Amino acid sequence: MVSRKSPKLDKKQVAETALRLLNEVGLEGLSLRAIAKELDVQAPALYWHFKNKQDLLDEMATEMVRRMAADWARLPSAAEEGADWQEGLRARMRGMREHLLRYRDGAKVYSGTRFTDLSYAEPMEAHLRMLTAAGFTPAGAARAWLTAYSYTIGYVIEEQAMGPDPAAGTEGYDLTARAERLKAFPLAAEAGREIFQDHERGFEMGLEAVLTGIEATMGPTDPEGPRRP
Repeated sequence: MVSRKSPKLDKKQVAETALRLLNEVGLEGLSLRAIAKELDVQAPALYWHFKNKQDLLDEMATEMVRRMAADWARLPSAAEEGADWQEGLRARMRGMREHLLRYRDGAKVYSGTRFTDLSYAEPMEAHLRMLTAAGFTPAGAARAWLTAYSYTIGYVIEEQAMGPDPAAGTEGYDLTARAERLKAFPLAAEAGREIFQDHERGFEMGLEAVLTGIEATMGPTDPEGPRRP
């Protein structure tokens, strides 16, 4: 814990503590009061920076994107010879999923928040450059990015909601019991074994479907292949 005699808290320090605590208590159990206790400060010290829980979630999501950006910066850029937009999006979406899974309820925290600084801007610009260099129009690049991004966040929200939940001691769906409940609906019963198992494989299959759809409906538009800067 941070001593009451420690230097003045800043938002980044609070967000980092909140992300650590998130893995213990989940989104529902996370509060400014609980974080203040973890930091060994009085709750009003946090209200100086965050007027409510949503403000805190915005800062937590911003810290998450800072960490993602550090990994994304190591991926091939649009200017690198041989850079492929599909492989580029695959790598970025896999990286995003990996980061969101590091935190209990990580995708819920990340979804629907407003970033508190411009940490997202440089990686977003690089992602869009990768796509426009491959022949996408600027509008097509934006839509392609949003489509893959939304799929990834939505998938991880569902993946994390399915369990296991260490706080409640649950291990996810009991597929045998589910199949028994749905025995009058055999296709729905069998679907559970595909939906609720092997999330890694499921994510990859869905991502390939998304990439195929992006290529078919949004670009690239250059018939001679990728355009290089």
